[in-house]
Amino acid sequence: MVERRSDDDRLSEILKAVSDPTRRSILTSLVQQGPTRVTDLAAYYRMSLNSVSKHIKVLEAAGLVSRRTAGRVHWISAELGPVHRIDEWFSQLRSIWELRLIKLDETLMEDESDD
Repeated sequence: MVERRSDDDRLSEILKAVSDPTRRSILTSLVQQGPTRVTDLAAYYRMSLNSVSKHIKVLEAAGLVSRRTAGRVHWISAELGPVHRIDEWFSQLRSIWELRLIKLDETLMEDESDD
């Protein structure tokens, strides 16, 4: 049986992946520099290559990075598709707040006209 993840599960996985400052930094570096070797990414951090690889695997599982292997060299690239999902969610939140603010403004205008 194939288990399908809901959009909420996907969003939670993406947000969890970027909740860590090191993973956000790795993702930012990849966006700025383009495809980068894992060993080159690891050089920026005060941690082992294995630890950086674990962070990359979390980003990979969330779909935020992809890996291309050429021999023994692993190239990591940013994949910004999942970031659009976060942006959509924030847009929904903004819309809700905008509607609430409009309603508040209308209520305040009604109160002023009653005075």
